[in-house]
Amino acid sequence: MDLSKILVISGKPGLYELVSQTKGGAIVESLIDHKRCPVFQHDRISSLNEISMFTLDDDKPLREILQNIFRKEDGKAIALDVKKASSKELFAYLDEVLPNNDSDRIHASDIKKLITWYNLLHSVGKVDLEVPESEETGEEKE
Repeated sequence: MDLSKILVISGKPGLYELVSQTKGGAIVESLIDHKRCPVFQHDRISSLNEISMFTLDDDKPLREILQNIFRKEDGKAIALDVKKASSKELFAYLDEVLPNNDSDRIHASDIKKLITWYNLLHSVGKVDLEVPESEETGEEKE
């Protein structure tokens, strides 16, 4: 699963895929409605590859957590309704996919975001168990 081109843009809902880069920013496409829009250098943009969650040991990359969810759900979407789920249910689910999570530094809203992102990525076929070559070898892809 290559998450390097999947982006989170602060202030905009959902996830975006990088289409191309421009002088002052980039062109992205929403994974929700497939509309394209420009983003600029002043926008707070994060690649899902750069995001991790707090654990009691080292922070765990989002890719590994998404793969754990994929295994737990047998390749299906998460059935838990984030709008109706209590904090207790959300943390119980997180304990199943990230057993040594640091519950003092992770909020229920973070878990809701994780579940929402997984279901969105799953709906567009971006979740799998493959590790990109650049991550296996530790080298940059050209």
